[in-house]
Amino acid sequence: MADNDKIDISLMNPIFEQYHGQAGNLIPILQKTQEAYGWLPGEALQLIADRLNMASGKVYGVATFYSQFYLERRGRHIVQLCDGTACHVKGAPALIGAVEDEYGIGPGETTEDYELTMEVVYCLGSCALAPAIVLDGQVMGRMREERLLRELRKRVDRSEEPAEAEVPAEMESQQ
Repeated sequence: MADNDKIDISLMNPIFEQYHGQAGNLIPILQKTQEAYGWLPGEALQLIADRLNMASGKVYGVATFYSQFYLERRGRHIVQLCDGTACHVKGAPALIGAVEDEYGIGPGETTEDYELTMEVVYCLGSCALAPAIVLDGQVMGRMREERLLRELRKRVDRSEEPAEAEVPAEMESQQ
């Protein structure tokens, strides 16, 4: 979905059905909406405000208050690189640089094809495993540049169109 494409608002219907008539349902509705889209599109926020009979500013305020919510489209794969003290000393800056060099994105950015988002966090609670990352929800410790790029390529590059299959030499002579 390109940025200028409309979202499929029908994904919201089951969410509203699930929470219909429940008091204090804004945060769960925002969470389910983000699960459905991977982020909170403006159209969805406005629909939530309309359906809950709330000011759109209140819905937006809640969505921006909590760090779990994202108002910009994120990548299909998320890599969080810890740059807390232990991870920084053990090589986090080199890991960040490796992702920047390989994918052309900096902290807080997403590749143009929406395959990868890089986030820098300041503690994953895994200091003994420094430098640590979280890739698609999986904690990985004692990370090195080569291993990080290999793990990213396994996920991100897999989604690219496969190259044309090469014809084995023995079959080439039969053509």
